[in-house]
Amino acid sequence: MPQLHGDLPLSLRSESESGGIVSASSKNVVVEEEEEEEEEEEEINDSPIEEVRHTVVSTDDPSQAALTFRTWTLGLLSCILLSFINEFFTYRENQLSIGTVCVQIVTLPIGRLMAATLPTKAFRVPLTGWTFTLNPGPFNLKEHALITIFAGAGASGVYAINIIAIVKAFYKRKLHPVAAMLLAQTTQLLGYGWAGLFRKYLVDSPYMWWPANLVQVSLFRALHEEEKRPKGRLSRLQFFLIALISSFAYYIIPSYFFPSITAVSFVCWIWKDSITAHQLGSGLKGLGIGSFGLDWNTVVSFLGSPLATPAFAIFNTMAGFILTMYIIVPISYWTNTYNAKRFPLFSSHVFDSSGHPYNTTRVLDDKTFSLNFQEYDAYSKINISVVFVYTYGFGFAALMATISHVALFHGRTIWQMWSRTTAKANKKFGDVHTRLMKKNYKVVPQWWFHLMLVVVLALSFYTCEGFGKQLQLPWWGLLLACAMAFIFTLPVGVIYATTNQQPGLNIITEMVIGYIYPGKPLANVVFKTYGYISMAQALGFLGDFKLGHYMKIPPRAMFWAQLVGTIVASTVHFMTAWWLLSTVESICDVNNLPPGSPWTCPGDDVFYNASIIWGVVGPLRMFGKLGLYSKLNYFFLLGLLSPLPVWLLARLYPDKEWIKLISMPILLGGASGLLPARSVNFIMWGIVGILFNYFIYNRYKKWWLRHNYVLAAALDAGIAFMGVLTFLALGYFNIYGMDWWGGLEDDHCPLASCPTAPGVLIPGCPAVQ
Repeated sequence: MPQLHGDLPLSLRSESESGGIVSASSKNVVVEEEEEEEEEEEEINDSPIEEVRHTVVSTDDPSQAALTFRTWTLGLLSCILLSFINEFFTYRENQLSIGTVCVQIVTLPIGRLMAATLPTKAFRVPLTGWTFTLNPGPFNLKEHALITIFAGAGASGVYAINIIAIVKAFYKRKLHPVAAMLLAQTTQLLGYGWAGLFRKYLVDSPYMWWPANLVQVSLFRALHEEEKRPKGRLSRLQFFLIALISSFAYYIIPSYFFPSITAVSFVCWIWKDSITAHQLGSGLKGLGIGSFGLDWNTVVSFLGSPLATPAFAIFNTMAGFILTMYIIVPISYWTNTYNAKRFPLFSSHVFDSSGHPYNTTRVLDDKTFSLNFQEYDAYSKINISVVFVYTYGFGFAALMATISHVALFHGRTIWQMWSRTTAKANKKFGDVHTRLMKKNYKVVPQWWFHLMLVVVLALSFYTCEGFGKQLQLPWWGLLLACAMAFIFTLPVGVIYATTNQQPGLNIITEMVIGYIYPGKPLANVVFKTYGYISMAQALGFLGDFKLGHYMKIPPRAMFWAQLVGTIVASTVHFMTAWWLLSTVESICDVNNLPPGSPWTCPGDDVFYNASIIWGVVGPLRMFGKLGLYSKLNYFFLLGLLSPLPVWLLARLYPDKEWIKLISMPILLGGASGLLPARSVNFIMWGIVGILFNYFIYNRYKKWWLRHNYVLAAALDAGIAFMGVLTFLALGYFNIYGMDWWGGLEDDHCPLASCPTAPGVLIPGCPAVQ
């Protein structure tokens, strides 16, 4: 059977499981004791985790400089560029997210060039005894890792920017720029406090091994090994440059000359007057049957690069997509479940009972910016499209499936690892990596984290309570959000550090505050951000600390790189967003944008409608007894039970490896991944991913190992540079494409959004009798 490469390292078979046979005979007891002694000796000499032993080097050279002039220069520059590019593309029809792989590849030759050309002379700082040099020697792996961590702060995005966007662009309300800036900073920095409180267990413990970091370690080692260019072939750097230039040159076609090739839906062209044909064939507003795209941005815009996604994850994700879009959605729509025919088949918007867009301003009190319950009862309940219904339903299921999947498949191992961690923490137990770090470098004082927590928490209170309470969240709401983040950081961190799966808190947080404090849209999203993102940021910091742990980077250098990188990234993300939201004409307003404009803000559109559902109306009037979608609560039970059959099959047929590759959290996550992603995004992502990570991986493995990730980085970087260039040269002046049929970023399926229920009249749609 061909390999589904890149399996998540979920086979966390601990050392205690590999040796020892329970037996009453003294001979077997002796064998057991000898094996346990060997285990202990092996753990003392190296990591107790097999994958770590095979990946991470157990030596260190403390003489290598880490936080150098090159690190600061390339790290800050990478952080600024990735922050600007990723935020810039967030508001466009086809989003783009540039990851740290680009930085890893590009900064290596630049760092070596700086090492070869910069002066080595030492400079003295006036009035101090400090000295520094621009060139401390050869560009080393520790510098490279720190630069990547800097860049990661910029690549990760700032969740709170969504709040700023919906306030300014959707609700059309004023927001104090200082309040907006503080919101962006505090939500990103609050996680430092939780990270400091739990680093002893989630970083120092050898049993908390963070599987995703091993990919980074492997890539760093591959890049720093001496590469001999094969005769007649290209080096990885040459291949990268050729692919980068090709991607850069080609992207002018879909970005300016022929934007319509981003989604080609020929079924709509054949049956121009059929609503059903448009619903079936549209890749942007329908099921996407036969639709495809000739733009790399269509492939990566919402789901990330398929070249960097394991094949088994792609198969699971596409299975979830097919289950939703080609089985459940068609059955539900054409049987008129939830009055589906009154609304568009595929939409992230909210509607009233007549099938028209929901008039939010009618039910919102303009002075208090909260729900007017009397007006809401007199107007209409919230209705959503059938795709949006199942996006939420499978989202509920995916959350619960993650919990039960981890409990069934990895619960015993996690418990064993946690037991070892807590039992040996007081004995200052650590593997070789922990001992090297504590021997060679000063630890970060705990009071640094405590001070950060106190300062950021104080700023958070000021952000919520000050500025005329524009953000609506009271002080007790902030404390509750922090309490939820604090409670969940450790258990979710243990799961993430051992299984590479991170259950999200976004649905839980918005549901909790929605029940407690309904009718307050900003309070809901601010609570969600402080509760969910501070935990996610804490785990991001801890994961980076573990990467630095493996790379033997001084902990204090890691601390300052993360802190400065986070502050700089938050600032650049905020400034870019504020600039675009203040200067781009009718940004996010699809009805008033100039023809061909890409500034449709698909992600913020979903965030805005979620704020209406969870914040304005609240879960009681949406998914509770007062709402239309109370049956979706059964998806929580469905998700909780869904991994059980897979687990039973895996135990009944242990020799069938493919059964273990069925991941219900990923499958259900694929089913819930639509909106803002469209059908054509999933289709092209799946095709490219299966082609490269299944067929090419199994048939041309050497080529794949040498060029796959380099190709992914080059294609992403090429469209990023051309996208920014075309905006500065053309888009800034509202020039988005040539004036012809293919000059619009649209798949020319205008009827795909039309209702098919009799009597529902929508402008531009034919009347259905």
